[in-house]
Amino acid sequence: MSRMLDVSDDVRAEIGDEEADRLLAGENAPGSYDCTSCRTPGDSEQERTSTVLFVGDETAVLAFAHATCLPSQVVQVTEEQLQGAVRSITADGGSVGAAVEQTVPEQAVLGVTSGLVLIKGELHPALVVEPTAPIARPGTAGAGDDFLPLLIEQGFMPLTEIDSVPAVLHGWSVLLAMGQLHAILQPGTGDGRPVAWWQAHQALQVADSWRAAANKHQQVVLFAAPVGSIGRQPREDLLRDALDRAAVNGRLVAATLPLTGT
Repeated sequence: MSRMLDVSDDVRAEIGDEEADRLLAGENAPGSYDCTSCRTPGDSEQERTSTVLFVGDETAVLAFAHATCLPSQVVQVTEEQLQGAVRSITADGGSVGAAVEQTVPEQAVLGVTSGLVLIKGELHPALVVEPTAPIARPGTAGAGDDFLPLLIEQGFMPLTEIDSVPAVLHGWSVLLAMGQLHAILQPGTGDGRPVAWWQAHQALQVADSWRAAANKHQQVVLFAAPVGSIGRQPREDLLRDALDRAAVNGRLVAATLPLTGT
């Protein structure tokens, strides 16, 4: 029986026409599956399903997702990330406020924290980014902190209060796959393909409630603040208090990012 599968040109190029045709004919595609994004059951015989190819350094894994959760795409990951993601497909959701770190070229470390933020009476999935040291503008040797100015130049908006959902920043996106947070993507140069602005060393397990809100809104609010503005907050109410203080003090920028990117 044929499947309601979406196979993008990028995925077809990676797996070959013969394999793609077999998938579309239902020969190698599962009927039922667990969505690689929202982790809930799907049925490729009853609903549109995306083929998502995770490509590591030596390994490639073909996964399936509700078309409403992820488009068919090729996702480049490190071999370690790929193996870790495969091992965690059946893992339970993590706790709110989990964080991972990524070294950036300025030798600072970006801390990324997930949490739900109440805006106009509705909970929105949010990511809060705060470096562990000042971020200097590339090519300068000064001791200043240009983290917020650099983001404002990219289209992030300064906030004095959190009273509405920030405008969508087109070209940026948040990659949530296999039920985990993998990367924050920004527009690339040259061919225009998105590149990782931040990428998890090990995919971040987000709470079920956060993932559900992200799938509902299909977008994530990204807040960013300079070092020392937010800190590691153990509860979402304390995280919100810290965000509000940073906004009042002129130390917060934000944008809304679509949930997925290619």
